[in-house]
Amino acid sequence: MDREELELFRASVRQAVEAHTGKPLDDALDELGWRDALEADRRAAVSTLFELQGRTNATSSALDAVVATALGVDAAVVLPPLGRCDPPGEVVGESVAVRGLGTGALQRRDRAALVASDSLLVVDTTDLTLRSVGGLDPAIGLVEVSGDSLSSGTQSAAWPTAVAAGQLALAHELVGASRAMLELAREHALQRVQFGRAIATFQAVRHRLAESLVAIEAADAALGAAWETESPMHAALAKTTASRSARTVARHCQQVLAGIGFTTEHPFHRYLRRTLVLDGILGDSRSLTNQVGEDLVGTRQFPPVLPL
Repeated sequence: MDREELELFRASVRQAVEAHTGKPLDDALDELGWRDALEADRRAAVSTLFELQGRTNATSSALDAVVATALGVDAAVVLPPLGRCDPPGEVVGESVAVRGLGTGALQRRDRAALVASDSLLVVDTTDLTLRSVGGLDPAIGLVEVSGDSLSSGTQSAAWPTAVAAGQLALAHELVGASRAMLELAREHALQRVQFGRAIATFQAVRHRLAESLVAIEAADAALGAAWETESPMHAALAKTTASRSARTVARHCQQVLAGIGFTTEHPFHRYLRRTLVLDGILGDSRSLTNQVGEDLVGTRQFPPVLPL
């Protein structure tokens, strides 16, 4: 996309995300041709939509499209359980068993794609048992997936590439949610008056807001580097940085918001819940850090330093 096309695309996606969530957002994105944009300019499509989703706390099945496109299929995708990024399927004898998660689209699609070992198989959704997940953030619309005695796949699967694509998308959503939390805290600091002046003038409050901004920019920089290299390791590092930055931002912003931040009347809690769940999808920050460390020890090679 050229500059004018990109600006128009971003404005259209912003309008859709601000007006819709869930299936209506999926329908709006289909009308906009977001999936076509994903094929034409993956970075622009992913960064625009997922950061806006994070900012507005909206949900869609776009993560399915990102991972499915990387796998080369047109179907809903079974993701690993929370905290893991290994394939959700397991070869048992001559069949496959699966335990994982899916987005809300899995309940609306006839076919589901899953990976077992290094093989890709596409099954009827009716062959799977789906259960809606409540928990910390029921609004995100995840479903628990299980199935046994599924036919083995014969097509090879580029699972690391698909995981990396999903991790970049989730990292953008975490950055968007972090920016929204910082904006909520900033507005509160400007409006809340103590001792005759806005708390935004207090040095301690300014330090927390500044540290939140530094954490967000660090995550954004890690994302930029990951897009340049398009390597699974850098994608994992970008998601890890975004997850940890979101926790840092949430901690500082909660302190600035004080008591109002604990109430359900204030929107902060929705972003906090969302970031905690997003951290677990396709590997949480702790497991990804351990994985990167194990890879470095196993290969005895440090990844090339990116040019600054």
